[in-house]
Amino acid sequence: MKGNKRPSLFNISAQIAILFALPLFTSAQQADSVLTSAADLSTVIKYAIANQPALRQSVINEEVTDLQIKNKLADWYPQVNFNYNYQHNFQLPANIIGGNVVRFGVNNTSSLQLVALQNIFNRDALLAKRTKNDVRNLAQKATENARVNLVTNVSKSFYDLLATKEQFKVLDENIVRLSRNLKDSRSRYDAGIVDKTDYQRATIALNNAKALKREAEQALVIKLSTLKYLMNYPPDAALTIQYDSTVLENEIYMDTLQVPQFAKRVELQQLQTQLKLQEANVLYAKWSYIPNVSANGAFIKNFQNDDFGKLYGTAYPNSYAGITLNYPIFQGGKRKNNLSIAKKQVDITKLSIESFISQANNEYTTAISQYKAAYSNYLSLKENMTLAADVYRIIELQYRSGIKTYLELVTAQTDLRTAQINYFNSLYELLSSKLDVERAEGNIPLQ
Repeated sequence: MKGNKRPSLFNISAQIAILFALPLFTSAQQADSVLTSAADLSTVIKYAIANQPALRQSVINEEVTDLQIKNKLADWYPQVNFNYNYQHNFQLPANIIGGNVVRFGVNNTSSLQLVALQNIFNRDALLAKRTKNDVRNLAQKATENARVNLVTNVSKSFYDLLATKEQFKVLDENIVRLSRNLKDSRSRYDAGIVDKTDYQRATIALNNAKALKREAEQALVIKLSTLKYLMNYPPDAALTIQYDSTVLENEIYMDTLQVPQFAKRVELQQLQTQLKLQEANVLYAKWSYIPNVSANGAFIKNFQNDDFGKLYGTAYPNSYAGITLNYPIFQGGKRKNNLSIAKKQVDITKLSIESFISQANNEYTTAISQYKAAYSNYLSLKENMTLAADVYRIIELQYRSGIKTYLELVTAQTDLRTAQINYFNSLYELLSSKLDVERAEGNIPLQ
């Protein structure tokens, strides 16, 4: 007969928590394939979802959860067991009858038993039946939460890599301009038109630009490595990303006036499912006041003989069927305490839901404010880049005409390079801010 031990079914949520307390992006094994062509963001996300170990672990955990549920539900089926027993008595059991010692029995006994048990009311099995869908849902939500985090982190890493690649392009273009300026200033110096300071400034500016490019090269290596790590992409395999800046600029817009629906947040859905399980646990505690009832029966063949060779020659069968009712009368207050604990766990979960809604509201307010600030910054820096390009074009023409000094040309070049880098940084910062808003709203697209 089963005792009153809390069923392991409710340990599933703890197992899920332990799983996701591990670093989300653990590279447990290498991916089996590589991307043979340039990948856009959608392709990168699909690859990460298919190959990230933590996400695959979560899917396996869903399967384990389903098997655990089936194990608990199996208690509703008849439990049939076969037992075999053989016993040899070196001394027969003795009884005293009328002052005389009398031994009963035979030297050899054996039995074959077929025993069946059918639960009629069992609170463990009943709990498993009532909560099976919620337990499955909790495991599924854990997988969904892992997928949301993965998509968010991969997208941000992708944007960060793009920003660095754009900086690299800007520095390349700047080096081309500075190399041309160096050549021109050297020619002017050799012709005696200007003194050597223009040539020296051009050399300094070019060397500085090359140093910045080397830094950008190392930043690209680091950020590409980070993206591969999040994707669980083979570190030694080539990964080329592609993007359309026009498409990206069209993706920056979002409705900032909509009212957030926190019911879409997977974390809230997890808490609500957990609340259902805690409420079921209250019923489980109440059911401890109801007897466990089961039907049982057995068919037994007994064999007895002093001669082992003739032991199985004659069988003495017997069989029975019955109903067992088990009801603990006094347990020192355990049932009352377990019921109180279950109710308090419900209260704790309700408070967790209340706390999360407040947290989600703060996250959304922060994210939408950062998005609006990033959007305003993006518009200003985009205009600055256009103005800086126009200023550089005019000053370059004036310098070549002898109207402007080389220092003014260098200043214009520096302003253009800074404006271009700031623009691309603001674009990808804006895209990341949009992701934060979508994350706070529970609207991350799970590709």
